[in-house]
Amino acid sequence: MNASHQMAGGDAPPLGPEVAAHRAPEPVAVELRGADVILGPLDPVRDAAELFAQVSAPEHERLFAYLFTGPFATEAELRADLEAAAANPKLATFAIRDAKTGRTLGRACYMRAEPTHRTVEVGSILFAPALARTRAATEAMALMAGHAFDALGYRRYEWKCDALNAPSRAAALRLGFRFEGVFARHMIVKGRSRDTAWFAMTDDGWPRIRAAFDAWLDPANFDSHGRQRLRLEDIRAAL
Repeated sequence: MNASHQMAGGDAPPLGPEVAAHRAPEPVAVELRGADVILGPLDPVRDAAELFAQVSAPEHERLFAYLFTGPFATEAELRADLEAAAANPKLATFAIRDAKTGRTLGRACYMRAEPTHRTVEVGSILFAPALARTRAATEAMALMAGHAFDALGYRRYEWKCDALNAPSRAAALRLGFRFEGVFARHMIVKGRSRDTAWFAMTDDGWPRIRAAFDAWLDPANFDSHGRQRLRLEDIRAAL
């Protein structure tokens, strides 16, 4: 007996829970304000001028090893890249700026949005050395996740990276993304084969992740030298 005959005469097939069928808004770059960083739409001329000196030295070429573009030999090249990102309707690219000085320290974007299914990815993340591995960097990622879930109503928030990119994979897990697997031979990037590691947060797990972000970012979690008292992962595990 084939599957169709079994289904017709037997129990109904299992189905997922019903979900309200409304579209999420298309993500756009808006101001997201935190204690240490302010995210907002790109200003390519200003952002290139402030970022170039921070990411252009030969020892910083590693920052672009797994990105789709860069490194950039001139400020003009970086500006052209930011202009292309700002003009791309499939991206919502944010500049990440120091909340006190206004200096641009990085960029990140929403990409591959599927408003019908309410899923969106965060990617093309570039942190200048002054931002990387700081409280401000975590706050920037918390702001973007919170905006996707709480303001835009997305159900799924993705993080994808080259499977060889160990720092990115570690960052995803630290932030609360769940590892879902590797797509083999998924892309060709800069002439090289890329296997892609997939991670995601979903709306049912977001309240716990958000509470952990709030607790970790609380000034009480840092000593007088700015060192964390509790790790983000440990706070989340205790909730």
